[in-house]
Amino acid sequence: MMFMELKAMRLTKDVIQKLLNANEGFIKNTDYSGRNFKASYQYLIKGGQLLIREVGKTSWADSRFDNTRVADIETTRRIIRKFLDLLNTNGIK
Repeated sequence: MMFMELKAMRLTKDVIQKLLNANEGFIKNTDYSGRNFKASYQYLIKGGQLLIREVGKTSWADSRFDNTRVADIETTRRIIRKFLDLLNTNGIK
């Protein structure tokens, strides 16, 4: 029953901000490997924002990268939806 409630949660800007505030310090790491491309992603909730760090490389010799950015609202919504079952949602509707 709880799982269905989580998936039915409407992720408005207000709800997203409440989730970010309730999950300060949340970290999730993922990896992606494709043809000629490898990257690791770290999602961190800090200061009421979702920070995304991307570290990786392509097949080119000088193509290493390490970027950190603040996610925009659409990216934040997508990431929260993806990891909603791992987040603290107590009292948030």
